[in-house]
Amino acid sequence: MDDLVQRAKNKDADAFTQLMQLKMQSMYKTAWAMLENDADVADAIQETILTCYEKISQLKSDNYFHTWMMRILINKCKDLLRKRSRVQLTEEPVEILVTDVAYENAEWKEALRGLDDKYRVVVLLYYIEGLSTAEIGKILHLSETAVRSRLFRARKQLGQEMGIGRENV
Repeated sequence: MDDLVQRAKNKDADAFTQLMQLKMQSMYKTAWAMLENDADVADAIQETILTCYEKISQLKSDNYFHTWMMRILINKCKDLLRKRSRVQLTEEPVEILVTDVAYENAEWKEALRGLDDKYRVVVLLYYIEGLSTAEIGKILHLSETAVRSRLFRARKQLGQEMGIGRENV
């Protein structure tokens, strides 16, 4: 992985493409957890890839590529959420059915849908992406204590939604 990052930093387009393909599923899951809209998810991922390509030379340590990329993605998602809150629809939206076989049976979508936004991202990064509380803290600009607190509250909220007693959470 570090070799790909180093080659991508040297503007090797094939290495960068390969790197993005390796990270695509992680980016999709994270963006979907925040945006819950496939069109916005695609926009956020596209903008993230472009930003990563343009600024990869600024990455200080190859080991932190994933954390750096996720921070960019989360910022792009937040930008889209801000734009979405300013836009008011004047007519009924047309529904377009988009299916992606790789994510069609993703049960995690339903589990995360009921969580508050601030908890959803932390749960996704911790359980789905396997990041540590320290890494999540860096990505979200939170203390480790705040990350652990959000994880605790998310578990509690999920337990309440699923009707599980507190002793099982």
